[in-house]
Amino acid sequence: MTIEEASQKYNIPIKILKEYEKWGLCDEVKKVMGTWNYDDSDIERLSIIMTLHDIGFTNEDIEKYMRLLVDGSDTQKQRMDMLNKKRNGILSEVHFKEKQISRLDYLRYEIQKENQKKGD
Repeated sequence: MTIEEASQKYNIPIKILKEYEKWGLCDEVKKVMGTWNYDDSDIERLSIIMTLHDIGFTNEDIEKYMRLLVDGSDTQKQRMDMLNKKRNGILSEVHFKEKQISRLDYLRYEIQKENQKKGD
């Protein structure tokens, strides 16, 4: 499958595919007549890249994670550490947002209470 076909079929921006190729993680990708051909394992890796991107990993972190993945199962702890760090960061953001919602709801409650007093 060419870069254009992979981009269309899996809705992966060509920019991401080119970045993937640049990282040299395309062991299974073969250059044929000037175009890359992706196989199922490449698409699987690209899916992981897109997932990491979607959860907020930087390009540098994605590249590091993917290099660890390609290196094999001996890197599971390092990859898990990266995922746990990201998860903890996201949880902190969620807790902060929950506090913001609580404060927002308090202000809304105060306004509703004032409106009820005026209506009495």
